[in-house]
Amino acid sequence: MRPAWSVLLLTTLIGAGQGLFLALFALDLLGMTPSGFAATGAAVALGLLAAGLASSFFHLGHPERAWRSAAMWRTSWLSREVIVLPAFMAAVFAWGLAHYAGLPREATLWIGAAGALLAGALFVCTGMVYACLKFLQEWHSPLTVLNYAALGTASGLTAAAALAAWLHPALVRACVAAALVVGVLAYLMRLMALARNARLRPKSTLATAIGVKHPRIAQVAQGAMGGSFNTREFFHGRPREVVRAVRWTFLALAFPVPAVLLMFLPDSKAMLPVAFALQFAGLLAERWYFFAEANHPQNLYYQAIS
Repeated sequence: MRPAWSVLLLTTLIGAGQGLFLALFALDLLGMTPSGFAATGAAVALGLLAAGLASSFFHLGHPERAWRSAAMWRTSWLSREVIVLPAFMAAVFAWGLAHYAGLPREATLWIGAAGALLAGALFVCTGMVYACLKFLQEWHSPLTVLNYAALGTASGLTAAAALAAWLHPALVRACVAAALVVGVLAYLMRLMALARNARLRPKSTLATAIGVKHPRIAQVAQGAMGGSFNTREFFHGRPREVVRAVRWTFLALAFPVPAVLLMFLPDSKAMLPVAFALQFAGLLAERWYFFAEANHPQNLYYQAIS
């Protein structure tokens, strides 16, 4: 599939925002979150979510009709995502405002619990947009949803550690420890998905794609001199060397490199934001590879332009 940068930014930014809010709420449950830090963290999480939402409009042909995407909520995971995301943003805003206004702890915890449930629902909706597509074997797996949730939470915890380094250093160690634990789990699950996808074999062949029963079929041309919607939208168009380089980039930056910074420089105000930036770059590469790895069945037929 062709990775669209608007979708890559949407999924990584809202994932980081969800993870950051979950980290803040977990600290709040433990009674470790000062109101000022919680309010500022909620504002940062809301900024990440808003940036992700704004980026999603760039792959719409008619952005003015975006509201229609919520109409199919009974059957469409995309529609459910469109509904849950603004609801989650409202919960994050309310939680941050409650802390800023100094409301009783019971009130902030109830609002935070609602936000945590919506964050979980949003992870499921976003992951299921892709996992529900049975004809894309690389995506049709529970690991798709689990990876979205785990990687988003890991990046949010790293963001929480970076934020704590500047605003409340006493929380850095707890955030770093949580980021390392969740990061290891997320990395292992992503490796499991890679191993699973490497074992997949296409259910269709070139013979079944064109309806010709012959043991040796080779496509010379698709019947057109130029590209088409099929060749542009269902294939990334990059050479294998680029795909391989992107894979090794995300395998290095999604966790190992940030983990080194978190373990050996946990109190550095400069390095913790760098760790988050590197991890976010790794997750962008991971998401690009996630799309590029998916082999649409139509590519059996549309193999060559001319």
